[in-house]
Amino acid sequence: MASQLPDGTGVSQIGWSASLRTLADQYDQFVAVSDALGHTLTYSDLSRQAHSIAHFLLDSLGVQPGLPVATLLPNSVTAVWVSYGVRMTGAAEVPVGWSSTVEEIAWCAQLSGFRTVLTLSEREAELRQAGLDPICVDSLATATNDTQLAAVDDSKPGRILFTSGTTGKPKGVLYSHARRWGGEQLLKATLPFVPHPGERIILMTPFVHGSSLLTYAWCDHGAHVVLLDGVREQDLVRELADPSVRAIFAPPTVLAKITTLFEGQQFRHIKCVFTGTQPLTQLVYKRAREMFGPVVRITYGKSECVNPITVLTPEQTEAYYGAETMPPGACVGYPSPGVEIRIESAPPEPGQEQEERDGEIWLRARQMSHGMITEQGFKAHEPDGWHQTGDLGHLDSQGRLVLTGRVADVIKTGGYRVNPDEIEALLTGWSSGMQISVTSLPSDYWGEIIVAVAEMPQSDWQEVIAERVQGLSRHKRPRLCVTLDSLPRNPQGKVNRRQVRAQVLAHYVLEDGPYPVLMARDATLP
Repeated sequence: MASQLPDGTGVSQIGWSASLRTLADQYDQFVAVSDALGHTLTYSDLSRQAHSIAHFLLDSLGVQPGLPVATLLPNSVTAVWVSYGVRMTGAAEVPVGWSSTVEEIAWCAQLSGFRTVLTLSEREAELRQAGLDPICVDSLATATNDTQLAAVDDSKPGRILFTSGTTGKPKGVLYSHARRWGGEQLLKATLPFVPHPGERIILMTPFVHGSSLLTYAWCDHGAHVVLLDGVREQDLVRELADPSVRAIFAPPTVLAKITTLFEGQQFRHIKCVFTGTQPLTQLVYKRAREMFGPVVRITYGKSECVNPITVLTPEQTEAYYGAETMPPGACVGYPSPGVEIRIESAPPEPGQEQEERDGEIWLRARQMSHGMITEQGFKAHEPDGWHQTGDLGHLDSQGRLVLTGRVADVIKTGGYRVNPDEIEALLTGWSSGMQISVTSLPSDYWGEIIVAVAEMPQSDWQEVIAERVQGLSRHKRPRLCVTLDSLPRNPQGKVNRRQVRAQVLAHYVLEDGPYPVLMARDATLP
C-alpha cells in the first residue's frame, strides 16, 4: 500500500483492503480493539467484519469512489470495523460525533452531501425523520465475505471531517485518500516508540477525530486499542492498573480529570501520555509528571491539518514545562517533517504591548486537507497551499511553535487588545474541581468587558482571582465574575467561549458603564 504525495504524482492507488488483510495474516488472534462494554475484536475479526460491510456497501448500495458515507457510532469496537470498511470502498468517510443532535447531523449532511448513515438501531427513527437513509450495522446480517477488494483511486475524496464550531457553525474539511494516507504515515513515523502486539493504548475521546488517527497508527503495528466512553472512574481503575497499558491519549481537560481522580497514585508502566487539541498549562503538566513520570508528548493538530503539525517529545516537554518558570503561551514543539509554518503579524496598534504582537499562524503541509466546505460550497486552500489557521502564536528563539490564543477570541477593551488565554493560564488549576473560562460581553462604554466565568467554584474563588491577576496590566483584569452550573464544551472537551458568552447573557443583564454590573434575570441566581 503506497502513494506518493502530492496527489496526482507517482502511484495513484491505495490498497486499503490489502493492507488490512496483511494485518490479519500477520497478527491473526491478537486483540486489535476492545471497548468499555467488554467487546473485543481480533485482527482476523476486524478484517472479516470490515470487509463484510465494505462488500455490502459496494454490492448492495452501489457506493462509488468519493461518495460521502456518514458514520454515527459511539466509542466501540463497531466504530473501528465500520471505519475500516468504509475506507476500503473508496468512499469519503464522514464521521459524525455520536452525541450530535439531529439538527447538527442534518447540517453536516447539507454541507458534505451524504444520505447514507451507518449507525445503531437506536438512532434509526430520528435519522429517517430527517430525510436520511440509516443503515443499522448492529442488525445488519453481514456475510463473512473476506474477499480482498481492489485498491482505490487516491485522488478521490477520502474523508470529510468537521471543525469544532467554536467560532460559528462547523465547516467541512475535505481530504483525498492520498492525503489521508499521508497523514497516517506521518503520525506513525513520529510515534515516540513502536508498540508491539499486546501493548495497549487507552483512548477516551470521541473516535471521530484524534482517537481514530491513533487507532490506525496503533493497529498498523499489531497492538491493542482500548476505546472508553469518556473519563469514567470505574473503567479507568481497571485499565490503568494493567501493566500492558503503555500509552494513553488525554487532552489537557481529560488529563486534569485523571490527575484529580487518581491523585497521589502513580502509573509508571505507561511509556507515553499523548496530549494536544488544547493548550497544556504548566500546573496540569506537573500533576501529570507526578503521576506518570516525564512521559508527556505534545502535538499540534487541526481538523484542517491532522496531527502531527508539530511535536514536542517527552524529553523536550520536560525541559520546557518542568522548568521553574515558563514564558506565556503553550509550546507545542517543532514542525514535523514536510510541515512549513509562517507567522503573519499585524502592525502594532497604539499602546500595544510586545507580547500582544504575536501573529496569526499559517501552515502548509503534505498531510493537509484540500479545502473547506461551507454553505457557499467548497473552497480550496490558497493556491500556493497555505492555510490560515486562525490561531495566534510565534516561533521562539529555538524554532518551537508557541500558541497564545485564537484570532477570533481576542478581546478589544478600552482601546487595548487582550488575549483571554493569557488570563486563563493564570486562573487554571488552583482548585481541583473547578474550571474558569474567560470571555467578553459587548459594551458601549468599553467596547468589550472581560468576564471570568467559573464552573463548580470554591466559595472564595473571586478573592483568589483578584489576587492572581494582580501581576497583569489593569486592562487585562476581569471586570466581572460569574458562575455557571457547567461550561459548554465541544465533543473534544474544549470550552466554547461563544456559548459561554451566550449563557451568561441568557442568565444575566449587563448594566453598562465605567463600573459595569451583572444583574441576574432570575432572583435565585447569585
